[in-house]
Amino acid sequence: MDELVILGAPPDRWRNPWRRLPALRWAVQGAYLAFLVAVGLEFLVFYRQATGGGPLSASRPPAVEAFLPISALVGLKRLLLTGRWDEVHPAGLAILVAAVASAFVARKAFCGWVCPVGTASRGLEWAGRKLLWRRGWPTVPRWLDYPLMSVKYLLLGFFLWAIVWNMPLEAVDAFLTSPYNLAADAKMLLFFADLSATAAGVLVALVALSLVVRNFWCRYLCPYGALLGLASWFSPVRIVRDGPTCNDCGACSRACPVDIPVASRLSVANPECTGCLSCVAACTAPGVLTISRRRKGLSPWLVPVLGVGTMLAFWGVARATGHWVSLVPPEVFARVYRMAPMLGH
Repeated sequence: MDELVILGAPPDRWRNPWRRLPALRWAVQGAYLAFLVAVGLEFLVFYRQATGGGPLSASRPPAVEAFLPISALVGLKRLLLTGRWDEVHPAGLAILVAAVASAFVARKAFCGWVCPVGTASRGLEWAGRKLLWRRGWPTVPRWLDYPLMSVKYLLLGFFLWAIVWNMPLEAVDAFLTSPYNLAADAKMLLFFADLSATAAGVLVALVALSLVVRNFWCRYLCPYGALLGLASWFSPVRIVRDGPTCNDCGACSRACPVDIPVASRLSVANPECTGCLSCVAACTAPGVLTISRRRKGLSPWLVPVLGVGTMLAFWGVARATGHWVSLVPPEVFARVYRMAPMLGH
């Protein structure tokens, strides 16, 4: 064994107590994805009853509002200005606030452990590795990586400028109570149910690009992830590397899905870190990578526990305090859903 270490070969990685973290992450992501599929099917039943003109026996699932981030951002502005919670899409606002809070306490754990788009991106990464890149993913050169990465921050800046900076309170109130906002979930359903050729082409291109560049959407285009990245920048929780005990094998850097050079950092404060812990699971030297809260190294389990726990805690509090289920009567949703195909942006 000493000869192997001298020659630079990594020690037995199966001694790493965190090697099963990727499997746990798959389980958590799969559970959330299954939950959202069930929510989507429940909403489809409600939509069909609502637009069919018959009696409404199905209920509208509040969690469908997770797919309405723009509405949630507008609701967040009104909350900050007036202290009033959004009565139309309260669950969407609760999910947005929970995601930002989880980013502060556990990096971008929402992206790495909860988000269904992140799960799809990871699935495409797995498919790309199996079909194309068995010997290692190609690395995007830094001169191209940084400009592309700035796109999602520019998109976030546009939304913040249009909503937070440039939208007066009167316009906020008008938008939140408008037929367009009430029917936003129905319009999202119609978008995917009747994809245009342009939209289908864009989706195919994103899938193809994700097979060539790991996590293409999340890495370069997702403004939601950019917002959570900025929140995570202030988090006291981060990956730390013990330089003196590191064997410089580079496994952590190769495992990182966003190509953070973990092996050359003593502390990973990068806003692109999703808290996926792939680097920790890949580490070949025991105790080198841990989680820091200020100075004391803590167990990597802290990231999923805090990240997922924060989301569940906000859900529980929102339900208990009446900030989860919309106050809009189902009959009103039915009326605006029938108008949805005619409602423009």
